[in-house]
Amino acid sequence: MNKKVKTARLSIISNTFLITMKVVAGILSGSVSIISEAIHSSMDLVAAIIAFISVRISDNPPDERHPYGHGKIENISGVIESLLIFAAALWIITEAVRKLMGEDIFLESLWLGSSVMFISALVNIFVSRKLYKVARETNSVALEADALHLKTDVYSSAGVALGLLLIIITDIKWLDPLIAILVALFIIYEAGLLLKKAFTPLLDTAWEKNEISELEKKLTDMEISYHNLRTRCAGNQRFIDMHIEVPENVSVGNAHAYCDMIEKELSQSYDNLTVTIHVEPL
Repeated sequence: MNKKVKTARLSIISNTFLITMKVVAGILSGSVSIISEAIHSSMDLVAAIIAFISVRISDNPPDERHPYGHGKIENISGVIESLLIFAAALWIITEAVRKLMGEDIFLESLWLGSSVMFISALVNIFVSRKLYKVARETNSVALEADALHLKTDVYSSAGVALGLLLIIITDIKWLDPLIAILVALFIIYEAGLLLKKAFTPLLDTAWEKNEISELEKKLTDMEISYHNLRTRCAGNQRFIDMHIEVPENVSVGNAHAYCDMIEKELSQSYDNLTVTIHVEPL
């Protein structure tokens, strides 16, 4: 089992543990903000399962049906995850508004609820850092999306914990649904960022400008005469295609060897890279 799959599995285990704690604390306390966090973690669990499946599929080699590999499954995973977060946030807002509009608010065992929220934040700090680290190492969109989920959970859990402490001190119970709405708005904002990041590569978007500048510098340093440079990403897979110019009297064999040298040099700088080169006479 590779590093990406192991890390995705860790997220599933941690989310299952946190959901159980939050549901119990939410039922015992009657707090809509804790229940909203349980729903948030439930969406995180679904997202973690999707990420787990997608990273297993994305590393499969190209086949007859998918000659360019399976990398984009990670981007599709990220889009689905962001839509799930939107749905969870809207449910939280609906329940919180209903509380604010006059439904009686009964709260108890708030110390338990606050403690559970702090524990949740600490657990997710550890797991999200692990996910981000592996996501950067493997250039995994799915793991990065999952890490973003848990990062939002850190902030929202800490916010709910502090809010419950404030209710204990002030006995202002309507703060509970208000905190839940603020948590939901924060979740919507983060989901929007995730949706943009995950969806854009599905349109075969080029690499980031700084990455293209770095690539162009490498090609210049290699003294390659090139044009029509194009780049794109698919999950953790990177693609480059370009036209290069060689003297017109160079043999096919020598031109092929020259292209192999370029591909090997670039592959040492970029993981999971596929280079397509069209040779033209200088």
